[in-house]
Amino acid sequence: MKFGVLVFPGSNCDRDMQDALEKDLGAPVEMLWHKDSDLSHFNTEDCIVLPGGFSYGDYLRCGAIAKFSPMMKSVIEFANKGGKVLGVCNGFQILCESGLLPGALLQNANQQFICKNVFIKSDNSAALQIPIAHGEGRYFADAATLEHLQKNNQILFKYCDANGNIGGTANPNGSTLDIAGICNDARNVFGMMPHPERATSDALSNVDGKEIFKLLGLLN
Repeated sequence: MKFGVLVFPGSNCDRDMQDALEKDLGAPVEMLWHKDSDLSHFNTEDCIVLPGGFSYGDYLRCGAIAKFSPMMKSVIEFANKGGKVLGVCNGFQILCESGLLPGALLQNANQQFICKNVFIKSDNSAALQIPIAHGEGRYFADAATLEHLQKNNQILFKYCDANGNIGGTANPNGSTLDIAGICNDARNVFGMMPHPERATSDALSNVDGKEIFKLLGLLN
């Protein structure tokens, strides 16, 4: 599996993602400029990553302009053919704006930017410590969408405390149902607000991010 990391004007986690994938996970990586559009050298076993940052300065809404870039049109086609796509933080926002994932990311409940370590878990993991850094990370969807996500096991990660207890004060942004990450119906498009690429290095005394990539099936 190889990765393509998309770079928009305003991306600021693209090189962090590249470094984590290449140096900590040992995967080949190609950087993809937003004005390009050729993904013919990627196949459905590969993964395109939309990194964190402030694409196009977050004008209008987070991710609202990025969805119109030439490369995003190719990413949408790639995902619709079964290719794997991961959106982290701003990347998650772009996936929702582009319609590849349902729902929206709203302003944090406390109306402040939050940057700290939090804990998240899946149905198949213990609590994992992963950093967040966002001002608009509060996941929201209507009742029908939430019901669909629950019935189809599309809620990948929820905020929890260090002991794995979900919700309450462990939810940093007021996200509906304590949602930290979801996937699409076909389970090939993944979006999450926490940054797993910031938790893959022994030098940082935290490698829980590696477990995230494993849980998503993005490590050989």
